[in-house]
Amino acid sequence: MDSAVNAIVGQSMIMQQAQAAQQVQLEVYKDALDMQKDQVAAVMASASLQPQLANEGMVGTHINTYA
Repeated sequence: MDSAVNAIVGQSMIMQQAQAAQQVQLEVYKDALDMQKDQVAAVMASASLQPQLANEGMVGTHINTYA
């Protein structure tokens, strides 16, 4: 009977360690996603600026030629 209790306790300890490792991995994953979110937000903010039409000259004063 002692061996059965010891086996159950051992399995419980292993499961607790695995759960702790998974929690750490999940936190690292969340941090990586947050960093990517911030980077994408910065890229989108810089890309959303509309270029201005030219103020002088023959080209670009009526039609924005940026693609």
